[in-house]
Amino acid sequence: MIDTATKIAAGLERAFVSQGFAEPNVEALRAAADVSLRTLYKYTPSRGEMVLAALEHRHARYIAHVFDDLPSPGPAALESVIIKIGEWMSQEAERGCLFHAAVAAAPRDARLRDLLRRHKSDVAKRAAIAADLADRENDISVIIEGLTQSWPLLQGAAVISTLNLARLLHR
Repeated sequence: MIDTATKIAAGLERAFVSQGFAEPNVEALRAAADVSLRTLYKYTPSRGEMVLAALEHRHARYIAHVFDDLPSPGPAALESVIIKIGEWMSQEAERGCLFHAAVAAAPRDARLRDLLRRHKSDVAKRAAIAADLADRENDISVIIEGLTQSWPLLQGAAVISTLNLARLLHR
């Protein structure tokens, strides 16, 4: 059984993925979280906190999806990371990165910008370690961002191009 905070965060994440950040009103968010309004505000006392809770939940799910059960560090692990990101994009982020969408919806929100930065940095650092290329973290970050940003237009072709670019890092 999941705890109430996780249940709320998961419901909020689903609502923001399906409806964006501007559209859902508090009642829609409450319904998505499947809790009372009082409970929703107890755990997330403002809309900003609701967005942050949803994104923190998404970050944890993304990290688990992409980095659990990788091969030993090296080229095969980086390829696995890229393939798993493609799977995530196909299943969970067809319209693009939810973190970027959140910042676009509230560009002056420093907490959202910090969360975006932390999420992207964490992904790049973990991918660089998986690739056994810790000194190429920025290169890997740019390659992965290329995949996530081009996904809505290129979909599977973006994964193939990303794999091709990633292979160049191990030369």
